[in-house]
Amino acid sequence: MGILEQFSLEGRTALVTGSSKGIGRAAAVALASAGADVALLNRGDASATAAEIRALGRRAVEITRDLAEATPGELASDVDRAVSELGRLDVLVNNAGTIHRAPAVDYPADAWDTVLRVNLDALFHLSQAAGRHMVERGSGRIISIASMLSFQGGILVPAYTASKHAVAGVTRALANEWAASGVTVNAIAPGYIDTDNTEALRADPEREASIRGRIPAGRWGRPDDLTGALVFLASPAAAYVTGAILPVDGGWLVR
Repeated sequence: MGILEQFSLEGRTALVTGSSKGIGRAAAVALASAGADVALLNRGDASATAAEIRALGRRAVEITRDLAEATPGELASDVDRAVSELGRLDVLVNNAGTIHRAPAVDYPADAWDTVLRVNLDALFHLSQAAGRHMVERGSGRIISIASMLSFQGGILVPAYTASKHAVAGVTRALANEWAASGVTVNAIAPGYIDTDNTEALRADPEREASIRGRIPAGRWGRPDDLTGALVFLASPAAAYVTGAILPVDGGWLVR
């Protein structure tokens, strides 16, 4: 297999959560561009993403589910549906996430629960369900979206920080268990990306300037900045990469 062929996803299938916009939409379209058929799991409408995928000549399956309310059984059934409609599942991208900002002394218990349910519980149960298919078949790729707050503490986001530290831990734990079965488990840790989750930061002139001033690349990231790393981790080229938390941050962590 030539080097460029190793990055092809021709004949592969993927499931991407939170794919109606932002990083998830860019991820789903990138996987389709590399050759994959894609199932889209979202709380809301992902028809625009599905249309982009179909315009590339790939199949798109739309699955509606609110991860904040989903049971493990419902998430397993969503994975089973993706397998049934696409014929198999080669790649799972755990992208969906939520954030709530408040001082720790006033942090609402319901916000803590919601952030952990979406960012950690659903991620694990989807990975578990996908892992059952992948381990049995002897191949697969699971890629989760971590964060700079998988490494740092952040400000006013204790639940998000806790969840993203846990994403890194779960990634390493599953990688240890499933590597011998041909299933790799990795995470991408985006830097500060221009998405809905960072809208409040970008709208605050002082915080925005402070953040941008610390990024050696001199700019906020864009969702498309993550797609090269994503396609690599999903592809045969990354067969010997597992348990990695790959920063894509414009140099934030080395500053």
